[in-house]
Amino acid sequence: MGNVDMTYLFTSVEGRISRQQWWIGIGILVVIWVLSAVLLGRDGLIPFIVGILIWLGGIMLHIKRCHDRGKSGWWCLLLLIPFVGFIWALIDLGILPGTIGDNEYGPDPLDTA
Repeated sequence: MGNVDMTYLFTSVEGRISRQQWWIGIGILVVIWVLSAVLLGRDGLIPFIVGILIWLGGIMLHIKRCHDRGKSGWWCLLLLIPFVGFIWALIDLGILPGTIGDNEYGPDPLDTA
């Protein structure tokens, strides 16, 4: 994964991330969601706030992954379509490779030079 700043991964819409970084980020968010549901329950103000933070972190991941694919972050609006959004994210963000080399959103995250 390289030296990726986890704060950057979940709080910024700038730049690009690779598929591996996206999957790791998704895994971290799922673990946080499960732990918060087990420890805090699913009702109340604290679980609601944690849920909003997890949702925002996921949006940041998706936007940076869209950038790696050479697309605007607005493509994430597809996630609002039930089932279609999930399938789109799985295929487009999780399986298909990003653009090779620099694009309008930044340098290639896989470029080691």
